[in-house]
Amino acid sequence: MIGLVMLFSAGAVRGAQDLLVKQVVWVLISLIVGGYVSFVDLDWLRNRTYIIFALCLLGLVLTLIPGIGVKVNGAQRWIGLGSLRVQPSEFAKIGLVLLLAKYFADKQREIGSFVQGFFIPSLIIGSVCLLILLQPDFGTCFLCGAVGATLLFQAGVGLRWLLPVAGLAVAAFSILVYFDPVRIRRVTSFLDVEANANDSAYQLWQGMLAFGVGGIEGVGLGMGRQQMYFLPEAHTDFIFPVIGEELGLLTTISILLTFLLLFFTVGLKLRQVSRMHEYLLAMGALLFVVLQAIINIGVVTGCLPTKGMSLPFISYGGSNLVVTFIFVGLVINVMRKKDNPSPIQAREL
Repeated sequence: MIGLVMLFSAGAVRGAQDLLVKQVVWVLISLIVGGYVSFVDLDWLRNRTYIIFALCLLGLVLTLIPGIGVKVNGAQRWIGLGSLRVQPSEFAKIGLVLLLAKYFADKQREIGSFVQGFFIPSLIIGSVCLLILLQPDFGTCFLCGAVGATLLFQAGVGLRWLLPVAGLAVAAFSILVYFDPVRIRRVTSFLDVEANANDSAYQLWQGMLAFGVGGIEGVGLGMGRQQMYFLPEAHTDFIFPVIGEELGLLTTISILLTFLLLFFTVGLKLRQVSRMHEYLLAMGALLFVVLQAIINIGVVTGCLPTKGMSLPFISYGGSNLVVTFIFVGLVINVMRKKDNPSPIQAREL
């Protein structure tokens, strides 16, 4: 609800009514899909994991094909279906979580081995990250890699393999950023925002000004000025500064605390889940939602280098909203099954 209200305000100069109508439609679709996922049979879903993952990889490949993939601002991350644009990298997150959960649930006895426990799941993560990196989408690639590595650790993979490979992955990622003119400029601008306020750090500087103007209580709903031609992506990646300007520090802190409450509440409840498959499903879903929120908030507050990543539940966009509700549906499904376990049928002698 906060997202819809703030979208109407942030999109004032971009056709707020049109944006709001589209987002309301996406919210309704997301509620239906998320509600369905919260009641779907997890064993049925588990048996179709390979099909879902294959479709996710196919979507990532199609994105890279000229004529099918749609390029916006130098990045080819969307597939055009008439007037509708779908972002396959968002749905690839679902495929990654489903496959890792199924794989480790099936290979619990081999988790301690290098090939079965580490190498093969690393290839799964690497295939998704590589295809996303080719778009290029460094932020989503980093997010998928971080969540994948965390699931490996949660499944019981030893740190003697995780730490060296994670270090090499971070080093390789840093080298790619260094030799990419756009990304390295974002990093240098992040290190000195004020010096680049009229150039590469313009949007970040305007976002920080919005937080400063809003103060503790904000200037009032609909009274903000930064989204009026100052913040180019006010309705998507930088909607959080608009909230800070209009509703103030109290509201932005409340949103942050809500994400943290979601993380700790679900995290504590997951300690009672006995099945590996269900535990990793819910943990992966939770990490994708919360880590994305932390990255977005870190970027718009100047704590992390600028990266185009939406704020879950709040930013404008259909693909991310649907995927976020699917993840919430998975969490609810696992919690519901934990609280209402299926009765065990006695075996006849």
